[in-house]
Amino acid sequence: MTEYTHKPVLLRECLEGLSIRPDGIYVDGTLGRAGHSLEIARRLTTGRLIAVDRDKAALDAAPALLGDRMDRVTLVRGNFGDLPEILASLNVAGVDGMLFDLGVSSPQLDDGSRGFSYLQDAPLDMRMDQSAPLTARDVVNGWSQEDLKRILWQYGEERYSGLIAAAIAHRREGGPIETTGQLAQLIRDAMPAKARREKQHPAKRSFQAIRIAVNDELGEVERMLGGALGALNPGGRLAVISFHSLEDRLVKTAFGEWARGCTCPPDFPVCVCGRTPKAKLIGKRPIVAGKEELEENPRARSAKLRVAEKL
Repeated sequence: MTEYTHKPVLLRECLEGLSIRPDGIYVDGTLGRAGHSLEIARRLTTGRLIAVDRDKAALDAAPALLGDRMDRVTLVRGNFGDLPEILASLNVAGVDGMLFDLGVSSPQLDDGSRGFSYLQDAPLDMRMDQSAPLTARDVVNGWSQEDLKRILWQYGEERYSGLIAAAIAHRREGGPIETTGQLAQLIRDAMPAKARREKQHPAKRSFQAIRIAVNDELGEVERMLGGALGALNPGGRLAVISFHSLEDRLVKTAFGEWARGCTCPPDFPVCVCGRTPKAKLIGKRPIVAGKEELEENPRARSAKLRVAEKL
């Protein structure tokens, strides 16, 4: 078995949040490097883990990472936004817990050829599913200046989105932008000098925004949340780790809506709306990494875990 060195984010908190039963059926909707999947599978006896990823490389690596736990695991290539369809294809009526670790996985960042990193020069790609038609090259060279400005601001919270979008539009008039290195340098040059002196890389927010657009990450989260509660058995739990404020807002809003009960005005003597909560929140605030984990795994710095239980 391949040596296992990956540190999954908020692992202990995820396992506690899922409250795993040895005979239960669970979903890891973002297999990645199988860190969470391995620990879930270790806690199963007669139970089953359905591990989903859109990235073929993640699925190809999973058997070596999961080793003798593979007999409890079903690997599925697909998007977690299609969860109801995935479960129906497996003849699974309901599951006892689901985990989603959102965002780009460590192997995708580590593999410079995938085009996710602004630190390594590679073709502009950024596809989590390499069979998908839309690439970062398409977005950078084909989308309008206004659309580029919008995604850089909306998905990357890049305050210089206008300057960067204008620089991209001007540069591509002379020929397409082909590589991550070209794009990163262009972004850097478009920024004011004071922004280039900031601690984080000047291209970080823009690369994040383009990646989110290429993979429709927020749309996938919305679709997942639309189908997740219905796929849970009563008492089943949904755990979601987000790394971006927009993702966390979607999760927080959905969980809050599920947990809402009566919506009648306070002065009504009795409830007439008939609304009852569909889920309860496990903890009032999102769970974040402690000091020890942050020292060992800097990726956990922006992670927020929210857990809800179906009633």
